[in-house]
Amino acid sequence: MQLYNMKQIIQLLIILALQSCHEYKSNKTPGPVYSNTMDSLTHVSVIVLGTIQDAGSPQIGCTKNCCKSLFENPDKNRMVVSLGLVDPVDNKKYIFEAGPDFVRQTKILKNYSSPFAKETPDGIFLTHAHIGHYTGLMYLGKEAMNADSIPVYVMPRMKVFLEQNGPWSQLVKNRNIILRDLHNGEEIKMTGNIKVQPFTVPHRDEFSETVGYKIIGPNKKLLFIPDIDKWEKWSSNIADEIAKVDYAFVDATFFDSEEINNRDISTIPHPFIIESMNLFRDLPAAEKKKIYFIHFNHTNPVINKMSLPYKQVVNNGFNVAQINTVLPL
Repeated sequence: MQLYNMKQIIQLLIILALQSCHEYKSNKTPGPVYSNTMDSLTHVSVIVLGTIQDAGSPQIGCTKNCCKSLFENPDKNRMVVSLGLVDPVDNKKYIFEAGPDFVRQTKILKNYSSPFAKETPDGIFLTHAHIGHYTGLMYLGKEAMNADSIPVYVMPRMKVFLEQNGPWSQLVKNRNIILRDLHNGEEIKMTGNIKVQPFTVPHRDEFSETVGYKIIGPNKKLLFIPDIDKWEKWSSNIADEIAKVDYAFVDATFFDSEEINNRDISTIPHPFIIESMNLFRDLPAAEKKKIYFIHFNHTNPVINKMSLPYKQVVNNGFNVAQINTVLPL
């Protein structure tokens, strides 16, 4: 066996370090990463900050087995749906949705950014006025952070809702938030590497319209539709839209109708996972692999990786969104 003296060892370490630096500077876009370390990112990336439906898990008033143990032993990873977006080149970060877990999610997003990044996002994108998607804005107000001029990107009806209804109107009046206009189908440039395009989708629009987003990075695109009524109600073809992107995060509130057998299905017309899988069954494997189901009701069995429904989804070639997944754009 060959022996190395100290000089040779030092030379070897220098060579390895230089190789590591070369890989660090590579322009190649890495694949998906599942991270628990929250290291600063070196590529434009999307981070999954939450996967659960508006009311959380466990859900208030729930007496089912899916909730019982969680009241005593909460799962810190069960946060309400949200995506983070980081551009380390321009040192900017954005968050999609401001739900009940907004406080923790903004801290996680900050930890994925530069160590010198400010605490608040450089912009907040909202999809609609249901509790899991905008109510976290309250933490930017006087009683909490008393933030200064955080840009919040909204469609026309959402803008009017925030301007004319308290306590959100107080955030606008005090300039804790600054509302930025979005328009259906119009791209806006956020940095030299990022563009965002909103588009309307059918949903229960009591207080605002509902939108999904296309997030466009320097190399890849991502579709984000956390809430929508049945796919056939949308004027666009979801399979065609998936073909235009590299990742597609889509509404998977319920696995099937068995979860909500005590409620009128017509009042909550989300696409069931089994319906979506049937709709996408003839897609090529590469197209199926783009699909990440997200926005899970507390009853949805796919939250449990040991469940048969979870395994069914994965075995069919799809993904179940997981918190702290990092996807390069």
